[in-house]
Amino acid sequence: MYLMLRPDAAPGPALKTPVPWLAIAAVTATVSVFAIAQGLSYPLLSFILGRQGVSPTMIGLSAAMSPLGMMIAATQIPAIVKRLGGIMTVTVCSLLCATLFALIGLTQNVWLWFPLRFLLGMSVIPLYVLSEVWMMSLAPPQQRGRFMGAYTSIISLGFASGPATLAVIGTSGILPFSLGFSAFLICGLFVRLASTRLPPFHEDEQQGTVRRFLPAAPTLLAAVWVAAATETSMLALFPTYGRSMGLEEQQLATLLTVFFFGNVALQIPLGLLAERLSARAVMVLCALFATGGCALLPMVLGTPFQWPAIFFWGAFSYGMYTMSVIELGQRFSGTMLVAGNAAFAMMWGFGGIAGPPTSGGSMQVLGAHALPFMLGIFSTGLLLLGVVRARMRSA
Repeated sequence: MYLMLRPDAAPGPALKTPVPWLAIAAVTATVSVFAIAQGLSYPLLSFILGRQGVSPTMIGLSAAMSPLGMMIAATQIPAIVKRLGGIMTVTVCSLLCATLFALIGLTQNVWLWFPLRFLLGMSVIPLYVLSEVWMMSLAPPQQRGRFMGAYTSIISLGFASGPATLAVIGTSGILPFSLGFSAFLICGLFVRLASTRLPPFHEDEQQGTVRRFLPAAPTLLAAVWVAAATETSMLALFPTYGRSMGLEEQQLATLLTVFFFGNVALQIPLGLLAERLSARAVMVLCALFATGGCALLPMVLGTPFQWPAIFFWGAFSYGMYTMSVIELGQRFSGTMLVAGNAAFAMMWGFGGIAGPPTSGGSMQVLGAHALPFMLGIFSTGLLLLGVVRARMRSA
């Protein structure tokens, strides 16, 4: 049985009530942890493994452990919340994440990182799913596009803060791990302080399940998969790709930062555009431009054009996910909304599992340029699916 927000906290008709900014701030602080963990750990661990002489395939497999943990844990989130409650779940998961991230920093062994990254993924995903459900319930329905655009921009800022921090402090020593450890603890503290203002959960008799949700929104799930595969492949393998092109670590970290700052800057405009057109139409446009970015990357890398190209490529790549979240909130509510968020988490994990090993293996067999080639195939597949589904609806 799934859990849902209480009726007085669920999305519904617009009411003239103040926006609960403190609750929204607590939710965004929580979800930022997910982004910071991904944005910091992927390139940090990839740089460390690269210095140890680990192959791109092994780096990709290591990176896939965290999404694998997310995918497995996602379906258990309603049961965990039923037992512990939303606030306690977030608190416990924050402490677990901090402990696991510290252990990763204390062990510099690729084999030990496999189970630790798997457990980190399992501990992170409840923070992400509960935060997204809370945010959808707090956002005014008539302005959901801009609110969720801002929400995903903040997630992107968390992603960008990881590579940006590494560009300043480097990838050696315990300091990067100490920062990640502290971020998890601070997140749990924020949620505890705002606990009385966050919407509670209760049992519902409806049978909204992940299994029921999967056939209801294949294009949304595909968009989440593509966005996840692109994000995790870039975080895990762009350092390896850039080094093969003769770029230094600091420049690569800066390029990754620009990639994610494109998300930060443009998700709100994309959300506003979705309010004028539709989330589905903007999703297809994002897939089109993301495919173009993949084609341009090998030609512009190492030139001044690399900066605007990677900025817009990052924005459109993540825009596919933003549009999925907006349409999810528009089409579903109650237990199906919770099930949809859990399904999104599973699909994000699946994309993270498949993306880095597929891209890394292709790089090992076909050469470095297989990275943008594979990412282009991912976004092209979503583009074709979106067009086909649109024609099926209009037929």
